[in-house]
Amino acid sequence: MKKNRVIPIVLFKNGFVVQSKEFSEYRNLGNPFDSIRRLSEWGADEICFIDISSNQDSNLRSDLSRKSSTEYLEVLREVSRISFMPLSSGGGIKTIEDIELRIRNGADKVIINSAIFESLSFVEEAIHTFGSQCIIASLDVKRFESELSIFSNGGKVHEKQDILKLIDKLQDLGIGELLINSIDRDGKKTGYDLELAETIASIVKVPLIICGGAGEWEHLAEVLRIKKVDAVAAANIFQHVDQSVYLAHRYLYNSGIPVRKPKLLELK
Repeated sequence: MKKNRVIPIVLFKNGFVVQSKEFSEYRNLGNPFDSIRRLSEWGADEICFIDISSNQDSNLRSDLSRKSSTEYLEVLREVSRISFMPLSSGGGIKTIEDIELRIRNGADKVIINSAIFESLSFVEEAIHTFGSQCIIASLDVKRFESELSIFSNGGKVHEKQDILKLIDKLQDLGIGELLINSIDRDGKKTGYDLELAETIASIVKVPLIICGGAGEWEHLAEVLRIKKVDAVAAANIFQHVDQSVYLAHRYLYNSGIPVRKPKLLELK
């Protein structure tokens, strides 16, 4: 039986891992090297490492004993050496060269978001160049005027496209996976938007990853019980609990969800 995946998302902003809330509030959590090492040791199936850096200085924590480089590609290269799971890289991908740089620096897959709305031909070229298995299309969704609306550029730009028609286009182009993130639920810890997940699952033909809203392990189980949801992703919850990914796997495994048997790894 195909196994469901548990995927931590690590948000990288101006050199540090951050916690997000509704795509507008960010709090520094620590060092990306330490964070990804822990997640790997705890048995994550994959990790999405997403650069949301800006030119503005973040509020750096004074208790950090180790400074992190603000150069995302440099950090990506280093964390790829200490992780024992597939690594997906996202943030600021606009060109074929951007994808090449990320793969050259250790990424197994790339996550394309805002560039989808600038040029579908770029998405098509990326798929033809690197293969479907390398390309994850990511859509950030918010309920706006009672409709499911897509927002790009970190949730700032309302893209007035029908989400289901766009997903059909992306699938026809040959995307390898689809990542759906609920802006409304981001950082709320109130659970995933199950109605949103069911709506997308009803038309999806590729592996579907759902993100946004996890506050307890049962929330992961709820969304993975939806037919055609292949994986569950979360950011904040995996940063605040010791052995979090292991505990999530154990809860899901014991609940009858088809995930890998929970196991802690030893990294050298």
